[in-house]
Amino acid sequence: MSFTSNSIKLKNYINSMAVPKKRTSISKKRIRNTLWKKKGYFTALKAFSLGQSIFTGNSKSFFCNKYKR
Repeated sequence: MSFTSNSIKLKNYINSMAVPKKRTSISKKRIRNTLWKKKGYFTALKAFSLGQSIFTGNSKSFFCNKYKR
C-alpha cells in the first residue's frame, strides 16, 4: 500500500463517523439513562423469577433435568 491509499481510507473513515449536530440536553440525557437502568432492572427481575420457578419446580417456560439428591 502506498501513502496516498492510506490517507484516502483515513479521510473516508473520518467522513463516515457519526457526529452529533447539537448538544444533548440534561433532561434528555437523564431520561435515556433512567430507561437504560429500568431495562436492566426488569431483565434482572425476569431472570430472578425464572431462577426461582426452576428452583421450586414450577417452571412452565424452561425445561431442565431434575437431579435427585
